[in-house]
Amino acid sequence: MKSISHSMTNLSKSLLVAILSASLVLITGCSTTPRAKPAGVIDRSGGSTSNEPAPPGYYRVKKGDTLARIALDHGQGPRDVAQWNKAENPNFNPNVIEVGDLILIKPPASAKAAKPVDSKPTASAQKVDAPAPAETSKPEVVAEPGIRLSWPAKGKVTGEFNETNKGIDIAGKVGEPVLAAADGKVVYAGNSLRGYGNLVIVKHDNTYLTAYAHNSKLLVKEGDSVRKGQKIAEMGDTDTNSAKLHFELRVNGKPVNPTPYLQ
Repeated sequence: MKSISHSMTNLSKSLLVAILSASLVLITGCSTTPRAKPAGVIDRSGGSTSNEPAPPGYYRVKKGDTLARIALDHGQGPRDVAQWNKAENPNFNPNVIEVGDLILIKPPASAKAAKPVDSKPTASAQKVDAPAPAETSKPEVVAEPGIRLSWPAKGKVTGEFNETNKGIDIAGKVGEPVLAAADGKVVYAGNSLRGYGNLVIVKHDNTYLTAYAHNSKLLVKEGDSVRKGQKIAEMGDTDTNSAKLHFELRVNGKPVNPTPYLQ
């Protein structure tokens, strides 16, 4: 009887080992099955489409982009860009853009060209103010500026224009006035651009726009027309570590040193 009991015990152990081994194989086999991506998640960042060049007049979305950033970098107003793309594609959602998407960044051919709201200097004025030939080689100076800007705030310039700082920084106190540097139309007033805090963007014509960042309070809204010297915001320290105005000038979307344009 003792021998039979011992044999039954060994048999039970063998069966248990076999069952556990079969279960392990089954579990291992299941774990190698690829998992499906969650419904609604689209990742085109690694696809060939995202690496293809964009056609003229379009921009291909990259990782980290926002519509406001795309618009600023191409000298346009975010609302204008949204309207152009909505007209082209009724299903366009400005709050949901994916890597690889094509964004229209120029007015459609059917759209009327915007009328400049800030008159450019006469030819003679341009000739007088043009930098000397020796200065034209300096990358931070744009020859014959087509717009004249007034200082947007009083204070010491604590940050100069360079490759990493796309404008100048003017130190001051929270609440001090921030003024429009030239006549124009407000094309953005908000805080959706990371690193800029409360931001106002004024478009002066089809070439020039100015940006006023880190404000504590915005006094204008999108669509407002403003005049040179008009108070449009109050200085602040939003999205930065001290009270200051970060001021940018964009020429066809490209940041340039605003200092030669300031009077």
